[in-house]
Amino acid sequence: MRVRKLTIAAMALAAGLSLTACQNDDDAAGQSTAPPAASTAASSDGGSGSAGSDSAESSNGTGGTGGTEGTEGSGGAGEDGKAAKCSTDELEITAADATVGGDTEGTVAVDLKNGGGRDCSLAGYAGVDLKTNSGTVSAERTGDPAPRVVLKDGETVTFGITYPVNDSGGSGVRITGLVVTPPDETKSVTLDWPGGASLPVTDGSGTPVRVGPLGSAGQGG
Repeated sequence: MRVRKLTIAAMALAAGLSLTACQNDDDAAGQSTAPPAASTAASSDGGSGSAGSDSAESSNGTGGTGGTEGTEGSGGAGEDGKAAKCSTDELEITAADATVGGDTEGTVAVDLKNGGGRDCSLAGYAGVDLKTNSGTVSAERTGDPAPRVVLKDGETVTFGITYPVNDSGGSGVRITGLVVTPPDETKSVTLDWPGGASLPVTDGSGTPVRVGPLGSAGQGG
């Protein structure tokens, strides 16, 4: 009877140990499985966030900034309001007498007409030389402001040349031609002189030939 009780007790103890071992195995298995799942989720979240940030930075750094620079570059080139300078070959240059009765000086108005088929600009003073039988007389600038002028195709700007009238009764210095060089150009145009036939002979202390800025409306500034 004692032996049977011991046997039953031993079996009960073995069963208890086996159940405890199974529970410990299940708990261990659950614990070992959970961390990888959490680790995988963290890796997935971190990977998506990093990739999204990199993509956004790449898009902003390349596509966004590059696109903006391109737009500004195009806008700046198209909206700066500047036209290329007028070349001598694009200009139709003519001269006419513009002296008003009673003036103590003679005046010649020179027209520069844009015939180049595009807008172009001029700024400053044209070069003016009078060809005479005694050599070349270069006109002096009046010194008046000379703003930039933009000429559309077909438009004209005028400047004036003033010169002393020969009222001495003598032959004076005979003028044989007018040479005009547009601003910032080296190519000149030679025209017939439309003004008085001669300049008074002076010792250099008399009134000089003067040229006004572009837009001086033929009055020499």
